[in-house]
Amino acid sequence: MRLRIGGALLLLVAGLVTFNYFRPIPAVAATASVPTSTTLPGTPPVLPWPKPGSGAIAISGLGMVATSGNEAPMPAASVAKVMTALLALEDKPLKLGDPGPSIVITDADVQAYLADNNDKQSAVEVRSGEQLTEFQLLEGLLIPSANNFAFTLANWDAGSVDRFVVNMNKRAKELGLSHTKFADPAGANAQTVSTPSDLVALGMFAMKQEVLAQIVAKTSAKLPVVGTVFNVDYVLGQSGLIGIKTGSGFNQGANFLFAASITVAGFTKVVFGCVMGLATLADAFTAAKSLIAAVQPILIVKRILSKYQSVGSYEPPWGGHSELLSTTNVDLAEWPGMVLLQSLRAPALNVSKPLPSGTAAGVLHIVLGDYNLDVPLNTSDSLYPPGRFWRLTRI
Repeated sequence: MRLRIGGALLLLVAGLVTFNYFRPIPAVAATASVPTSTTLPGTPPVLPWPKPGSGAIAISGLGMVATSGNEAPMPAASVAKVMTALLALEDKPLKLGDPGPSIVITDADVQAYLADNNDKQSAVEVRSGEQLTEFQLLEGLLIPSANNFAFTLANWDAGSVDRFVVNMNKRAKELGLSHTKFADPAGANAQTVSTPSDLVALGMFAMKQEVLAQIVAKTSAKLPVVGTVFNVDYVLGQSGLIGIKTGSGFNQGANFLFAASITVAGFTKVVFGCVMGLATLADAFTAAKSLIAAVQPILIVKRILSKYQSVGSYEPPWGGHSELLSTTNVDLAEWPGMVLLQSLRAPALNVSKPLPSGTAAGVLHIVLGDYNLDVPLNTSDSLYPPGRFWRLTRI
């Protein structure tokens, strides 16, 4: 009897050991060694916001960094033409150097010019039968700020002004401009309203259009009938300004949506901003230059991740160790008080066969403002499958 029991126990133990040995090897999960959230040092600065008026500032890459805090929707005036130009270019794309299709000026276009001119609005002379390319219409829209060109573009692009305005509001919603409403393509209607934050967001997106960015940086343009026209933004080139659009009227002051190129620690960054509700365009230009000057010494570029820096590790329960190493340096512009987010996105590894050092193993996902990037990671050391003893004795 005892022999039978002993034999049965031996068979049971042998079966368990065999089962244990041939059980699948568990995948090895990665462990992060970087904090998931870090508040950047420093106190968010107080900027020289215009008074009266309101404003907002963003930095390329970082996104919105500061607002005056007193924003309320108000007439956007001719700054609305940025959306008009953006829609035209999205619907009828142009490449740099491409004049685009020609648009024939009609009697209705001439009447629109005469009406705008009589009302002392921004307008550029046209003649019936004249042909203007899409590029020339955009020049007239954005440089001398011709209201009549806005309506010509709207009719050409969408078939009617009403349909174009519907498209403007649809695009505003898609871009998250929740405090913006368009009532016309020129900004001549006081019901076309926005806020500095919304207009900065629009400007950042619109400046990705190379043709638009090229036009708003021009001090002048030559058009067929009127000849040379000059940019209302007469401070172009000062304080690094490269655009974007002015707007004024309705007895509610002047607006300026601007972009300025600055250099920080050898890196080129663009400051985007908007001021609204100032007494004159000259005041708006002064306010913009003051904000640009205030931003430059605050903004820093810092290395937040070095090549070969460890951000995590693999530690198999049977022994061995391999760090997860960054494959590149990461230098980012920083603004005091912003939050840096990091998350390790590394797969659990199946070590059923030797894995050499330098094996690609996921990414470190980094978010800082609008920065959103994945840094590839490699293992530092080889990892080997477990030995027989561990496989036999594991629990």
